[in-house]
Amino acid sequence: MEPFIVSARKYRPQTFKDVVGQSAITNTLENAIENNHLAQALLFCGPRGVGKTSCARILAKQINSDGTENQDEDFAFNIFELDAASNNSVDDIRSLIDQVRIPPQVGKYKVYIIDEVHMLSQSAFNAFLKTLEEPPKHAIFILATTEKHKIIPTILSRCQIFDFKRITVTDAANYLKYIAENQGIEADDDALHIIAQKADGAMRDALSIFDRVVSFSGKQLTRKAVTENLNVLDYDTYFKATDLILQHDIPSLLILFNKTLAKGFDGHHFIAGLASHFRDLMVCQHQETIPLLEVGQEAKKRYAEQARKTSHSFLLKGLDIANEADLKYKTSRNQRLLVELAVMKLASINFDGEKKNPESVALQNTTVDFIAPASFYKNRKATIEPVVPTLKNTSDTTPNSSENKTENITIETQPHIKTEEVSSVATNEIVSETTHTDISETTETQIKIPVKKIDIKSPAKRVSGLSISSLRAKKAHELNKKEDFVDESQLPKTPFSEAEMQKHWADFVEILDNNGRKILASNLHSDVPKLKNETTIWIELPNGTMKKEIEREQYDLMNYLKEKLNNHFVSLHITVNEETAKKFAFTPEEKYEKLREKNPAIDVLRKEFDLDL
Repeated sequence: MEPFIVSARKYRPQTFKDVVGQSAITNTLENAIENNHLAQALLFCGPRGVGKTSCARILAKQINSDGTENQDEDFAFNIFELDAASNNSVDDIRSLIDQVRIPPQVGKYKVYIIDEVHMLSQSAFNAFLKTLEEPPKHAIFILATTEKHKIIPTILSRCQIFDFKRITVTDAANYLKYIAENQGIEADDDALHIIAQKADGAMRDALSIFDRVVSFSGKQLTRKAVTENLNVLDYDTYFKATDLILQHDIPSLLILFNKTLAKGFDGHHFIAGLASHFRDLMVCQHQETIPLLEVGQEAKKRYAEQARKTSHSFLLKGLDIANEADLKYKTSRNQRLLVELAVMKLASINFDGEKKNPESVALQNTTVDFIAPASFYKNRKATIEPVVPTLKNTSDTTPNSSENKTENITIETQPHIKTEEVSSVATNEIVSETTHTDISETTETQIKIPVKKIDIKSPAKRVSGLSISSLRAKKAHELNKKEDFVDESQLPKTPFSEAEMQKHWADFVEILDNNGRKILASNLHSDVPKLKNETTIWIELPNGTMKKEIEREQYDLMNYLKEKLNNHFVSLHITVNEETAKKFAFTPEEKYEKLREKNPAIDVLRKEFDLDL
């Protein structure tokens, strides 16, 4: 029985053409070898399992080949591999430098491949600098790392850098298909795509997963076998969940989520996968973005079929809800409830992306399109005639009736809407401001108010703000609008004395103090107001903050003074004098000096008892 060799070793690339998904780098290296334009130090950086070490070995082999050697020749004597993770000291680098001086016995070049070079210590990097910059003509260094940012800049500046990219799902799936055909394994495209997605851009991981799944399922590789072995949620779960969301079937959706949890998956996995499913559906809605869908052909058909059932706005709203739940999952105390709430929100979205509103659904097909708010009548209390509102049928109204002199607001109720519900909204204010009268339920309510007639059965037609009719209406409104001009000669201008003004000022401060507005009262009390001319009141404050406070609140003060003094032309002028601040705030030293001026014996007291400020 032959020993088993894992696919990652068995199918390791032997030439640049075998390298998957790195065509830009392999073409560059081939041209550099052909044109003798190869740098003395190369840095291969990128994620794990994308072909860095493989490319380094292929490069080392090709630069020593002259076409006369054996095909199986690997030039093992010319290739030196150093694992910097375990050989990261200065002594290891010095030993390497000593070997570099010796020319190769076979071939032209000695190639030194240093893997995980970012693990070298700082002193080892510094010891390596000079040799890396000016190596012998027969030496080429190839450094490989997964974390380029950990390498010091002086090393980076001496290397030609090649950034390896993650291998795409399509490239990985195609290579897995090639391997499956070589091994005589029947594999579904969807199964290979799931393996490629699980590998997350690393070909070595994809080959390891492939070996594991083949060991589980044998020569028949199906999507079901792959999902069971890898413990990933199948597409079917998300297709079914989306169908239930579109049907607004919340109970079945919650049961599906519970079954998913019973299989060992957590809620975070479910909601994140559902968001990705919505993203894939959105990608399928446009022909240009279909290549972004990295799934098999059968899955693409199912995605396209379900994408036709959904709208763009629905998917956007669904993505927003699912993404919000995804972000809040780790910080939530009740994670299952969070996902269930998100699922119920998703099932409550209409196809146009709007959430269902039970009130709007209940009021569909009704003729009540507008109900005047209570504030509409509040603003017109003065225009309501002192007449008790009457409720009567239209059959009792005659054309010659004297009650028809004023226009009426007619509120017509429908059979399925209770009259008291409408009347409570439209007539509550009027009934409370007139007399309390028993109002019986009828089919039509008439309230006498001399206002413009509003027919709520047929709402006004909405027009654009830029239409000709709206511009005409606006112009007519401006022409009809009359501004109220006040004749200043008719306003009171009674002369008053400074004593009267100060008395009313003090009264206002006392009112503020009684009402709890202590700060404003204190600011107004900080200086005695003076009358500079007949109507201007002057007050001096110690700082600008107090001035701003009074200016902000001076409206009530001036109205009070104007009313009490019977003079509409009273004004207030506020000045700031910083020196007056010392009248109100003394330091401990200043207080002590004041006391000593009044009684010098206080010094004796302080010295006798050894007091301090």
